[in-house]
Amino acid sequence: MKELLAQPPQTAGAHHHAKDAESALCPPHIVAVTTAFPPHQYPQHDIMATLARDTLMNSTTGTLMLRKIEANAGVTTRHLALPLDQLVALADHDDFTQTNEVWLRTALDLGERALTAALNASGLQPRDVDAVISTTVTGLAVPSLEARLAQRMGMRQDVKRIPLFGHGCAGGAAGLARLHDYLCAHPDQTAVLLAVELCSLAYQQKDASMANIVASSLFGDGAAAVVAGGGRRAKGHQGPELLGSYSWLLPDSEDALGWEIGSHGFRIRLAPEVPELAEKHLPEAVHAFLAQNALTTDRIGRWIVHGGGPKVLAAVERGLGLSPDATALTRCSLADRGNLSSVSVLDVLKAATDTAPAPGTLGLIAAMGPGFAVELVLVRW
Repeated sequence: MKELLAQPPQTAGAHHHAKDAESALCPPHIVAVTTAFPPHQYPQHDIMATLARDTLMNSTTGTLMLRKIEANAGVTTRHLALPLDQLVALADHDDFTQTNEVWLRTALDLGERALTAALNASGLQPRDVDAVISTTVTGLAVPSLEARLAQRMGMRQDVKRIPLFGHGCAGGAAGLARLHDYLCAHPDQTAVLLAVELCSLAYQQKDASMANIVASSLFGDGAAAVVAGGGRRAKGHQGPELLGSYSWLLPDSEDALGWEIGSHGFRIRLAPEVPELAEKHLPEAVHAFLAQNALTTDRIGRWIVHGGGPKVLAAVERGLGLSPDATALTRCSLADRGNLSSVSVLDVLKAATDTAPAPGTLGLIAAMGPGFAVELVLVRW
């Protein structure tokens, strides 16, 4: 632990500067984490019965398979961007332009709600924000979400913007990592992270593939916002410190997870071996990152994991030797809201900060996404 206090977590080839030492002694702090969800919430059974009625519900065998998929998802309820009947009508229309317009309108409204709540919880105004990071993978917008919201909410004209796209489920952790990096360089400033995902709008009504049907049983919609301050700005706040980050990319794994993007919109690519990849390779990244900080997994008191789904989460537990209690917050998030892509790990982080552990407790934020990629962030309460 002396090594952790003496210097910031680093990746291979990192440079040593006086600013690094200052960041280690006074690292950035998370000040507030908030979430926002669309008002359209449905039980899992209603969603599955509606979305799969043209694929699996037209035969006895298909109905039995649907029930099995539904039960295996570990999801009880989900929030959707549109009322269920409107969502199906939009998917039937199969017009990516129209769907993306719905995504942009809904994402801006939901993102503004999440950011406003986070700033209010921090006692800050939009003009106090020095940098804003956004992450999403369920729609396209140029100017990007944070550029539109910066003007809509009244942020300063000189606010720095860092839009992220393509991280998928790893986006929340990747955004926190970039938040840490920025604030280490600017310890007197305030930065915010916004994640918005409307996964339901990517549903392909005419796609009878198992990947699409499994995805329809897992993914939900929501947004999350994080306000963080540099070490000198956030001094005295009770939120967790951002100590460092680690990124890890598996070669030749691009086809395991992601989108096929075309005139049809976003069609999911979800290989059956994703749980196996998680069990084998997430521990490699975790152990390498912790070793850089003279730590082992038994020193981690809070696991803030984006589990993907029950099979992936079980694989993560096996790979890291974790008990189900260690990932209880992840299971609760999955059950209540489904897989929220980049938002999920921030939803779990919010639950972890709402029930903060003893001071000095270390936490590891972990998420996996397209690439096959792993993003890790080390925090301390």
